[in-house]
Order: sequence, then structure tokens, then C-alpha cells
Amino acid sequence: MTRLTLPLLIGALILSGCGRFGDSGWNPLGWGPGTTTAPQSIVPEGGYAASADLRPAVPQILGADWQPLPEGRLLVLRGFGPVKGYHSAALVTARPQPGDALAPDADGVLRLRFVAVPPAAGSPAAALPASPATDTITVALPLSFVQLSQISAIEIAGAGGTVTLRR
Repeated sequence: MTRLTLPLLIGALILSGCGRFGDSGWNPLGWGPGTTTAPQSIVPEGGYAASADLRPAVPQILGADWQPLPEGRLLVLRGFGPVKGYHSAALVTARPQPGDALAPDADGVLRLRFVAVPPAAGSPAAALPASPATDTITVALPLSFVQLSQISAIEIAGAGGTVTLRR
């Protein structure tokens, strides 16, 4: 036992003398929890970029409803544009969020924008009036039960108004 104690004691004394007042990483006195500095937040310094989605809102929202899924619900929206040729429709968050996160605001309401790209001004599709029977713009957003548990309502904004769905 004394054979093992003496070398361990000498090793500890040598290591504790490394560096001055905890300057060295080998010094056991500097191994406390206060030696590392972690960032206070994961938010970038300038904040998240403003909504990078510059697509205009769909002119008119025709309807919104829920469809059941095995792991949650599917939010289905139908909109309408005055002319044919709207494309690249999507539901985007009203406030910028990291990645594809769908977190509600502090009041529990998830605010979305219903956007789509209209046809180019000089294109033939821009001159043709749209028919509500055939030219509806439809998008869907799957929400899991975990996401729905944090949401009390969903508010979808279009150019012509806002639709609110309660859970």
C-alpha cells in the first residue's frame, strides 16, 4: 500500500505545480466548472434573418381544414388567384424561425403565411382568368401530435384576409 501511495503523492504534487494559478490545463486547481465559457444563446449575433421568402400572399383563401393522419393531422388550405399560372405555393411561418421549425408564438398561436408566385406579367397565363373549379391553389402541412400539443390555434394569412383554425 505504501509502495502505491508514495508515487501517487509525488505525481499529484508535480501536477499541481504545473502552471501558475491555474494557467495550465494540467493543473488540477484549474479543472473546475468555471474554466470554460459557453455561449449564452444559440441565436446568431444579428438575430435570424428577416423572412427570406419574398413570394406574395395568395390573393384569396377559399378554405382550410384538418385531415387525420396516423401520427397527427394534415392542415390543408385551398386558395384562388385571379389569373391562371400561380405556382410554388407554400405555407411559411410569419416570423423567422431557425430551419424548418414550427414553433408557436408566446400566446400558443402558430402564425403562417399562404404564399405563391404569380405568373410573369407578360406571359400568356397572366392574361387568362382563372376558374375556381379548376385553378385552385392547394397546399398541405403535416403536423405531428407533439407539435400540435404546443399549439392552441393556427392563423393563416393571405392577401385578402386571415383564417383561424382552433385545435
